[in-house]
Amino acid sequence: QVQLVESGGGLVQAGGSLRLSCTASGLIFSLYTLRWYRQAPGKQRDLVATINTGSSTVYADSVKGRFTISRDNGKNTVYLQMNNMKPEDTAVYYCNAFYYNSNYWGQGTQVTVSS
Repeated sequence: QVQLVESGGGLVQAGGSLRLSCTASGLIFSLYTLRWYRQAPGKQRDLVATINTGSSTVYADSVKGRFTISRDNGKNTVYLQMNNMKPEDTAVYYCNAFYYNSNYWGQGTQVTVSS
């Protein structure tokens, strides 16, 4: 059974930092493209950052220069380092693992940025 478990969310002041982690089990982690999404109340779920199997990364314009996605295949974990955070970063953050027709989601972790 595949599981993705996020951690590291919480409350932070504007300008502060958080690091999210997502640890996977039940899959061959190194084969998967990994993504972080976020969903604010009343809004659609948006793609934040992607890291592929070769560790190439892509970011949404709204987080470029502030967020960094990374992966540790030895620990089956993907990270999202979030710096210089803004109130508009407030959302539930979800990790996603994708490989061909296999697509898995974590349960989400709440991130709240106060002004």
